[in-house]
Amino acid sequence: MKKFTTILASAVLLMGLSGCSYLFYPQADEFRQKAKGTTNVDTLLNLADMMDKSADAAMGKKGKDLALDNLHNQFHAFDNTLCCVDEAKQLTPTYDLAVTHNKELWSVFKRVWKFKDDQPQRDEHLTLFKKELEEMRSTLEALK
Repeated sequence: MKKFTTILASAVLLMGLSGCSYLFYPQADEFRQKAKGTTNVDTLLNLADMMDKSADAAMGKKGKDLALDNLHNQFHAFDNTLCCVDEAKQLTPTYDLAVTHNKELWSVFKRVWKFKDDQPQRDEHLTLFKKELEEMRSTLEALK
């Protein structure tokens, strides 16, 4: 029993330190590596561009297709990278705005996922996601 508790505690600690997203969404790390910029803000901007293209590709489709799956993984990579921005930039109001936009993006993405099989709701939410992503991109440019 003590050994089981030790293994369980180690697993929880490992998941907490490594970020669960990469454990459950390993492709997210691949997208982050592809989008790697000179700074974390540049990486975020590159991921935003990738997400925009994936959202375009996901338009007009139904179900869990490749474009929607890519968008999902790219969004996890984006979310994990947002918290890695330089500490000095994290103390700015612009970063706070980026965090707010990220929460809004999550809300919209959850609706995209919910309606992945239903047209035209899926496309309507993807359009809203793209609009919010554009606001996020503007905020990231200001953070840069």
